Amino acid sequence: MNCQDVRLLLHAYLDDELGAADGVAVTRHLAGCEACMQRVRAYTRTRDDLRGADLYRHAPAALRTRIAARLPRPAVVQRTPRRAWNLALAALAALCVIAALFAGWQTLQLRRAAGHALVVDAVSDHVRSLLPGHLIDVRSTSEHTVKPWFDGRLDFSPQVKDLTAQGFELIGGRLDVLDGRQVAALVYKRHLHTINLFQWPGSGAGASVSRTRDGYHVLEWSDAGLRFIAVSSVAKVDLQAFERAFRAVPSAASEAAH
Repeated sequence: MNCQDVRLLLHAYLDDELGAADGVAVTRHLAGCEACMQRVRAYTRTRDDLRGADLYRHAPAALRTRIAARLPRPAVVQRTPRRAWNLALAALAALCVIAALFAGWQTLQLRRAAGHALVVDAVSDHVRSLLPGHLIDVRSTSEHTVKPWFDGRLDFSPQVKDLTAQGFELIGGRLDVLDGRQVAALVYKRHLHTINLFQWPGSGAGASVSRTRDGYHVLEWSDAGLRFIAVSSVAKVDLQAFERAFRAVPSAASEAAH
């Protein structure tokens, strides 16, 4: 698939509307094409801007003047008693409180929608990775082989940890695209189940958030300047145990520093 083909599919790709085969082809092209990745980032920024609440524009003064000139002349206003003023001020205060509550609710809904979209992307990437030949770019059970493979391929250094003693075998890693940016994807095995651990620079709540999508369990958390999303069909308690083990075990870089 070339750049022209990918650009025709980008909007459908970002909206998760592509079939599995096309989605995998676009993902692998983006992993090796910086020009197309820049276009993805530009589309993502535009989408985020359109979700913003600052799209309101005031009417020009000339238009307001013309409209005001066509309105009927107001009747002579009688002096408003003090009690009426107090009632009006109380009503205005109540409206301000309602407006503030609505704005807070709207912000919360937007954040939930963004989190939901990220989970959808992560589950979609997990499913695509299970297709033959798409799970691993570097195959190794050693963190000292997998971690250096990412050098020069990403603009950050991912955490890679050996969790074999905890029952989660590292089998390799790959580059992937999540929410319009390149991420590191580590692949672990728990019995017959595959666990994809996506990570990229970012901040968020340190405590984990658990979700379920299309029968897959998803865990999100942040640590040491990185965001993590783990996706698997493994039992929820096993995925939670994986998160605890990953947090507890030091990375190869930490051990080398000591």
